[in-house]
Amino acid sequence: MTSISVLGLGASGEAAAQLALKKGGEVYVSDLHTDPNAHARAQRLREGGAVVDLGGHDLARILASEIVVASPGIPPDAEVLRSMERGGRRWISEPEFAVRFFQGPLIAITGTNGKTTVAALTAHLLRESGFQVGLGGNIGGGLGPAASQLAFQDPPPDWYVLELSSFQLAAVETLTPSIGVLTNLAPDHLDRYPSVEAYYADKAQLFKNAGSESRWVLNQDDALAMALPGDAAGARFTFSLGTPTGAGAGVVDGHLVLKGLPGPGARPGPTAEPNFHSTGEDETGGELQPLIPRGSLPLLGRHNVANALAAAVTARLAGAGLDGIRNGLQTFSPLPHRLEPVADAGGVLWVNDSKATNVAAARSAVESLSRPLVLLLGGKDKGEAFAPLAQVLPGRARLAVLYGEARGRLARELEGSVPLLEVSEGLEGAVAVARRHARSGDVVLLAPACSSFDLFPDYQARGERFRELTS
Repeated sequence: MTSISVLGLGASGEAAAQLALKKGGEVYVSDLHTDPNAHARAQRLREGGAVVDLGGHDLARILASEIVVASPGIPPDAEVLRSMERGGRRWISEPEFAVRFFQGPLIAITGTNGKTTVAALTAHLLRESGFQVGLGGNIGGGLGPAASQLAFQDPPPDWYVLELSSFQLAAVETLTPSIGVLTNLAPDHLDRYPSVEAYYADKAQLFKNAGSESRWVLNQDDALAMALPGDAAGARFTFSLGTPTGAGAGVVDGHLVLKGLPGPGARPGPTAEPNFHSTGEDETGGELQPLIPRGSLPLLGRHNVANALAAAVTARLAGAGLDGIRNGLQTFSPLPHRLEPVADAGGVLWVNDSKATNVAAARSAVESLSRPLVLLLGGKDKGEAFAPLAQVLPGRARLAVLYGEARGRLARELEGSVPLLEVSEGLEGAVAVARRHARSGDVVLLAPACSSFDLFPDYQARGERFRELTS
């Protein structure tokens, strides 16, 4: 490598530039931002030998580079990327750049919802089984670094586990996971994509370099997810909230189970457990290996059962032992901002699901909780239809409190489903209204169905503020 340009100086851009410098590259970095964080990152890179421009891009220099890495935060219609296209040049994502320097097998996890939980839980299950794991990518939030930082690990881990967004997958060329996981599919990011089909097409890039040795973990209960790989080569394994129909995982007699996955080098597990009524095989002819009772999983919500099953299949395919998987499933702590209980006072449970930034995630949260809900919805409008929420609110939510930029459209599209209250005072006002209306036995659920960018820099900041307001 002799010359590389990095567009965007966020955490992933800085990590890619540092990796390129370590590998002896001639590095140019540019970003339109000129805030203090950008200046601090620029100074670190300049000290390492990079040339950095803030406030603009040197297009001639970028076009002359051998490799161009573009931040996922740069929209595809940005002028710098349009200019590159006109110049006949393409760019790659930061994970695509990073994996070229990985020295071990890769587990890549994507999907509309649940990918962070599945990535973190997969890493936890592997660690419980004695593996060294490098966890990173899109996972963020203090849970893992950018992918390029993992390339610095010495010695290299036994497994790299990357969460990948659609924006990151859009610009892959050679990235080839040993195990690829697709959690689910639903409309999202329609403020950036021209259509849901375009969004799904970027997710499908996960399967771009499929080969006969590839292993894919897919959601049996999601027809779109099952269809997305098309005719991609490799073996397919599934997870389901019901009985698994093929090799993979499911729920049988109230237990999470694996089916037909002996695991390389793993000791065989028991064929029965208390209250598990099985002969060790199901009617489709595969060995059932009980894991834990569903009630022993320390995560709220039905969708987290699916996430746990996806992680269990993935870890088993990577060589995790049954004991490690069982222990890991019972010791995994709920992740921040994902159906996270943050307060319990006066018989009211307050739950922070700030990461529910799209309609499918908010709907899943609503369907996962059995107590009456006071639901907080709102934020920056991403262009999705809110009608799917209107279908699940009756009988579950007593009240929906609407706030933020999207509150007007939420009110129009949810009208007639449940009582609605609009507030203009932001999240603070929404929490105050919820506190006045909540009754003993209720759950006050922040599941916004929108991004945070009208009032907060990210969903983490929104969730932290919700925590403060409820403490």
